[in-house]
Amino acid sequence: MRSEVVRLFQTLDHRCGYFPDRLARNLVIDPLAPNLAGVYDHALARGFRRAGGHVYRPHCRGCQACVPCRIKIADFRASRAQRRVAKRNADLHVRWRRASFSPTHFALYQRYIAERHPGGGMDNPQPDDYSRFLLSPWSRTHYLELWLDRSLVGVAVTDIGPRGLSAVYTFFEPELAERSLGTYAILRQIQACRERGLEHLYLGYWIAEHPKMEYKASFRPLEILVDGQWQARPV
Repeated sequence: MRSEVVRLFQTLDHRCGYFPDRLARNLVIDPLAPNLAGVYDHALARGFRRAGGHVYRPHCRGCQACVPCRIKIADFRASRAQRRVAKRNADLHVRWRRASFSPTHFALYQRYIAERHPGGGMDNPQPDDYSRFLLSPWSRTHYLELWLDRSLVGVAVTDIGPRGLSAVYTFFEPELAERSLGTYAILRQIQACRERGLEHLYLGYWIAEHPKMEYKASFRPLEILVDGQWQARPV
């Protein structure tokens, strides 16, 4: 990654979070590297992602289902359905704040996990689980908060880099599914990129075989990383 030197570690095989019949493993940049914050932006451009204080990318045996993807801000145009989502949520207030633990955020996260991901390995999260997953001592992480009157209804955990934003994780009020708050959060992250003059919004990994990833393909044109080169995903 340019002149920076980092060590890469390979994890042991572990249960895949997307396909219960598969095993997964990751490449992880040395979490103790003193220059981790400095190489993070370059790592995003090479298909890595952050979880807690770790920067990783899938490196599974015989499986390349997880494909890094991002939105090129200059080329993005909202679809008719996405414009309807924006209109539907025009009554929400958007606030940005530095990421930190708070009982309000954690309570919303608990409700979201219980409703949307039961049995997925993240059940009954504790405060330490939440912090280890979403927060990092070295990253420039902010919360994009969605408020309906005085109620917090959505949080998009967002890393801010010199050339782009990374959508780390989004959780929202499960009782408001009709609002498509996940889609709306991405639209607001795209808006934030434009306001900051940033080139890309990184969405993590797109999995063609997984229904929970279909929403990413609706943000067009979506770029995917193939053989080390970013290219438009065929529609």
